[in-house]
Amino acid sequence: MRAVVQRVTEAAVSVEGREVASIGMGLVALVGVHTQDTPKDAEYIADKLANLRIFRDDAGVMNRSLLEVGGSALIVSQFTLYGDARRGRRPSYIEAASGEMAQQLYEAVCARVANLGVPVQKGIFGAMMQVCLVNDGPVTILLDSRRVF
Repeated sequence: MRAVVQRVTEAAVSVEGREVASIGMGLVALVGVHTQDTPKDAEYIADKLANLRIFRDDAGVMNRSLLEVGGSALIVSQFTLYGDARRGRRPSYIEAASGEMAQQLYEAVCARVANLGVPVQKGIFGAMMQVCLVNDGPVTILLDSRRVF
């Protein structure tokens, strides 16, 4: 499982011009599911999202987690994180999980983050979405449950 995580001051998701979710200060996580992912991968990503120390402390050092600063998470499914563009000009998505499996693991990430105490907003799985955010820093972190980067 992969996630692109951005620290934000605000963010929103719209579908067909209608806002479906928004947050203030917190994280936006674009989450992609691999064909071989399991609930353990979802647990790893969720725990990282809640506990990643990328928020400033009183000294201005990135030393606080989302839980510690009382921020929210906007979690959006994005199968294109498994797009392989190493050959040719059209990415291959063969490593992206199928819809049903991906949705189950995406929902597992959202549920675990919420169960850890973080307010969670979500995009609409499988929809064409517009994500609007103000990246704070900017801070952008890549996560991979297989730890390939």
